[in-house]
Amino acid sequence: MKQLQIIQNKIVARDELSALLNRWRFKEQKIVFTNGCFDIIHRGHIEYLANASDLGHKLVIGLNTDASVQRQGKGKNRPLQDELSRATILAALHFVDLVVFFDEDTPLKLIESIQPDVLVKGADYAIEDIVGHEIVLQKGGEVKTISFIEGYSTSTIIEKAKTD
Repeated sequence: MKQLQIIQNKIVARDELSALLNRWRFKEQKIVFTNGCFDIIHRGHIEYLANASDLGHKLVIGLNTDASVQRQGKGKNRPLQDELSRATILAALHFVDLVVFFDEDTPLKLIESIQPDVLVKGADYAIEDIVGHEIVLQKGGEVKTISFIEGYSTSTIIEKAKTD
């Protein structure tokens, strides 16, 4: 299979999730889930996602659609990259197994359908504030936070580009 096809196959629709998740569960593979906008991929994202991947066997990323990002109030020009571009970049990372879009303001419905073994967010969240934590904990899963690298954020990169 060609490399681009491998990358594209990692970007899945919600209705394709069930079969993939069932196959992984049958093999007793631990499913890790995280979510975000991932507008401009930077070192902080890479380290965060690599560390998230290390918490299980399969890493699934819930990716905000363009409309979902715009409703977050990050700025009138956000996201800078369209959803397919962001998904393709994420799917190109060897430790990312699936990327699935969500259009809601939160990934709660996606988490309900995936039922991950591990739910991960950045350390700027308290466990009890992470959307979906109750679902994961109730089924015996884990909710983890991962520290960010200081000075790496999409907003910082955008501001630096404006001043240069």
